[in-house]
Amino acid sequence: MNRNQLRRDEHAAATELGYIFTFLLGVLLLTTFSIWAYQIETATRERWNENAIQSNLDDLAAAVERADEASRMGAVEYAEKVTWRLTEADEARITLQLTDTSIELIHDGGTLDTSVSLSGTGAGSHEGTIVLAGVTSVWVVHSDGVTSLQYDRPQSYE
Repeated sequence: MNRNQLRRDEHAAATELGYIFTFLLGVLLLTTFSIWAYQIETATRERWNENAIQSNLDDLAAAVERADEASRMGAVEYAEKVTWRLTEADEARITLQLTDTSIELIHDGGTLDTSVSLSGTGAGSHEGTIVLAGVTSVWVVHSDGVTSLQYDRPQSYE
């Protein structure tokens, strides 16, 4: 006689629980790795952005110093084009302001605000405020005793 009886076999259930816990551990490790990789990428992008902005400001400051040097020669006019490196920031929210002793970058969000000091040894004054929306270059111009930042190259009227 063939007797079929149900037995309480818990080995299969233990194996299934092992599979589930192994799967959950894998999901946890992959999630942790993804978050870690995203944080590294974000930090690298932010550092690159800050370095590009600082390089841009340094280039502008050097051009202003050259304009100041030209202004000390007498009644001369000077113009120099400075190429603005692309950044990750929303440049429509960035304003450059030239004062007698610094170039200030003002960001609407406030996170990128910075400035570069100038010697202020020119024969004239410094002025100028420009918004960087769509700008690929900035002109540093010394004319009529004033050094300024401009969007376009100055025109000759001779």
